[in-house]
Amino acid sequence: MASHRKLRIATTVCAAVVAGAGLTGWTGTESAARDVPAAVAAAPMAAAPTPSPDPFEDLTADQIGDRAVTATQSATSLRMTGRVMSDGQPLDMDLALNDKRECTGRMKIGGGTAELRQADKLTYLKGDERFWRASMTSQGMPGPRIDATIELLKGRWLKITPGQAGSSDLGAVCDLKELLADLDEDKDERKGLTRGPDAEVEGTPVATLVKKKTGEETTTVSVAREGKPYILKMVKTGGDEPGTMTFSDYDKPVKVVVPPADETVDIAKLDQGTRT
Repeated sequence: MASHRKLRIATTVCAAVVAGAGLTGWTGTESAARDVPAAVAAAPMAAAPTPSPDPFEDLTADQIGDRAVTATQSATSLRMTGRVMSDGQPLDMDLALNDKRECTGRMKIGGGTAELRQADKLTYLKGDERFWRASMTSQGMPGPRIDATIELLKGRWLKITPGQAGSSDLGAVCDLKELLADLDEDKDERKGLTRGPDAEVEGTPVATLVKKKTGEETTTVSVAREGKPYILKMVKTGGDEPGTMTFSDYDKPVKVVVPPADETVDIAKLDQGTRT
């Protein structure tokens, strides 16, 4: 489960404009229709009611973790919502994705917001001015070119096709199989779990698994005690990349609305049109 590891969500939000950009968030969607509440990262887990028979009664914490990994990796889709720290600033994310490399969602960073959609191997990114300006400034793009790019992208989606700059990194954000593979990247790293008090995540009873590493870093993983033992929440405190991520809508359809052609700008044409 890599319960104490980060799920490597390569949120390369500005790679669509200049190659090589990348933001790595910690973890492991209707999502594009709403912002992620800032309080989601700090929300405490509700205390669990008197439990029904414990499905994990005869299992160790490590064995519960094994079952959680197996169940979660079998998912065909999910939604992840939460906040992580990236380069010292909060990144809010609300993303629904499936095993067909389709996704739809929204992220907020640096005071800006961007919507992300991917379908049929095409990726679409639509950001507000603050998002684009922060992204391009961080990559050292000259001011006049930033202004020209923002003007061209105003109210429009940046369209990225396979093989274009940043396409592989940005597309990886929507790769559910790769995301879930990280759960089992290092089996030794997830040994030594302890079971904490049972709780609830959005009304579902959960078993709580805890992993403490050297120093102040602690990761808490909530595993569903009803139905399949999916991972429903991961909370990391301490360390360089604290954050909270909630997982829901397992195996539910992900509907991606492809932007109309007249509302898109191809990244290749954008680059040509803004060079000075």
